[in-house]
Amino acid sequence: MRDAMSGKSLSEHIGDLGRRLAVEAHTAWFAARDPRVPLLARILAVAVAAYALSPIDLIPDFIPVLGWLDDLIIVPLGLLAVRRLIPPPLWAELHAVAEAASERPSSRAGMVFILLLWAGLLYIAYWGVRTSPWH
Repeated sequence: MRDAMSGKSLSEHIGDLGRRLAVEAHTAWFAARDPRVPLLARILAVAVAAYALSPIDLIPDFIPVLGWLDDLIIVPLGLLAVRRLIPPPLWAELHAVAEAASERPSSRAGMVFILLLWAGLLYIAYWGVRTSPWH
């Protein structure tokens, strides 16, 4: 099935959307580490980027429809919120850096950081349950 206007198939459009979301998530990651970004935007950017770039989802992708809905709703809405909290010229600068970085190979150090972040959050949740007075 090809789009008459652009000559792209539906799967090509979905691939393009995925790449754009990945660049936006990477932009949010850069925004989270930039001291010029307002604090609230930095906190939200960490959460959105960690969720978007993480191999772990709230709803696993193997669950039909629901597994993809979180990626199609949570991530874009979070990115939109982050983008609205950051001044447009600063967002454009960070976006350019993210686009340039997308041309390079992926970072194993970044992947390890995200996995360690999730492991730390899971440990904190486990510790909280184990030490709660209701346990």
